[in-house]
Parts: sequence; structure tokens; C-alpha cells
Amino acid sequence: MTSWTAAAEALAIGYLLGSIPFGLILSFAFGEGDVRKIGSHSIGMTNVLRTGNMAAAGLTLLFDTAKGAASVWIAAYFWGPDAALFAALGAFLGHLFPIWLGFKGGKGVAVSLGILLMLYWPAALAALATWVTVLALFRISSLSALVASVFAPIYMFLFGREHAAVLTLALAVLVLLSHRKNIRRLLSGEEPRIGSKSPTA
Repeated sequence: MTSWTAAAEALAIGYLLGSIPFGLILSFAFGEGDVRKIGSHSIGMTNVLRTGNMAAAGLTLLFDTAKGAASVWIAAYFWGPDAALFAALGAFLGHLFPIWLGFKGGKGVAVSLGILLMLYWPAALAALATWVTVLALFRISSLSALVASVFAPIYMFLFGREHAAVLTLALAVLVLLSHRKNIRRLLSGEEPRIGSKSPTA
């Protein structure tokens, strides 16, 4: 069992790692300016991609995934698997609500992939396959992310990772909440497909 002190420390470390705004840092580093002023105003990979800079977007995906994975790995190494769940939650909250940016961050898709990979990689691959399949069928980034997020806790449960399934369910709820505007546009048929120039929030 993890002590409350270890849980709090894991949560804090996860939050600090998760709150590193790689999308914003990389958009400036590649000369694209403040990514929060375009598209959805998010610091995530999808919005960085709207700058047209594939390298910046790819590195954003890589580093956002890595910070989720690193948070879980560090907590598991020092405090054990139970603490890793708190670190995972902290990393996710840090990405969505970074203190350095007025608690306005990304939508959590890439960081959740890193978390899933460290918690149980077969479930992560199943979720990734779901994401790829939905994206290939509908070419709507938000839809693929939402469907994969909803199925992730189901995969964890089917693989017998009950505690991870509970955490992943909580992350799925947060992903749904962070995509509220996307969901409204999906329901009204107004959500843009990949390649569309239309900005999205």
C-alpha cells in the first residue's frame, strides 16, 4: 500500500512534469510564435500542427507522451505501482491545467498515451489502434481521440488491470470535458476533418 505522503509526492511530481508546455515551447523554438493565439488556442500537438510545422507538431506529440510516461515511471520506481496511479493523474491534470499558463493547457490525448504505455502497454496499443482506425475512417482528430479515450478503460478492465481501469476512466471523463466544444460540433456536423483550414476550439 502507498502512504498518503508518497501519494501526494507522486501527484505533485506528476503535476510538475505534466505542466511543462512543450507545445508552446516548441512553437516558439521553431519560430511559429504563440500557438495559443491560433486555432483552438490549445498547446497540444493538433493545434501546433495548425502552424504547418510538422517537426514542431511531431516533437510536441513525442514530448507530451514522454512526460506522461516519465511521471508514471518515476513514481513506480521510487514508491511503487499504487503511487504511479497518483503520478499519472497529476501528469494529466498538469497538462490540462498548467500553473505556468493560467491553468489553460492542452486536451490530454498525447499525455494519456504515455500514461497508458507505462501502466500496461497492451491496453495502450489497443487504444492506439482504436485511435488510428477511427481516424482512418472519419478523418476527424477529435472523434478518434474521444473514442480511443472511452475504450481505454474498457481495455484495461478486459486485461485485468482494475485499478488502472478506474484511473483511465477518470482520465476519459476529463478528456470528454476538455473536448466539450468539439463534441457539440460533432453532434451538429460542424467538426472539421483533417486538412481543413477551419480553426477549432
